[in-house]
Amino acid sequence: MPKKNIYQTNSPAQTKKIAGILAEESLKKKSLRNALIFAFRGDLGTGKTTFIQGFLKKLGIKEKITSPTFIIMRTHKLSNKLIYHIDCYRIKKLKDVNVLGLEEIFKNPRNIVLIEWANKIKKILPRNSVWIKLEHGRNIRERIIKIK
Repeated sequence: MPKKNIYQTNSPAQTKKIAGILAEESLKKKSLRNALIFAFRGDLGTGKTTFIQGFLKKLGIKEKITSPTFIIMRTHKLSNKLIYHIDCYRIKKLKDVNVLGLEEIFKNPRNIVLIEWANKIKKILPRNSVWIKLEHGRNIRERIIKIK
């Protein structure tokens, strides 16, 4: 992961650039036991989807990236990997995600999982999930990104 844990951006392009750096670092990870999981937190409009767009673009995903708010999950194929983009905004109870097969998705070391509103399913996320919090900054364009 990037060496620095807190970033400040002043545009969607800068947010996507930080995401791209994280994506590059994630591809360098060797032989994980489970999926590489990125758990996103942040209020509406803080840039979670923007960050994920930059991340997926850097990985080479060509199609338009939109948040799966109403369908909950989208899958993208990247050579020998599957990338899951999950949006838990509409999830009310943990049992609402049972039909997605997350346990199996989380177990596969070839998978990369990006979860918006991950705090809603925190109880079922593996401990080694990378948490990314996005916050509004001092002005309308500024974002604070905290990776841990």
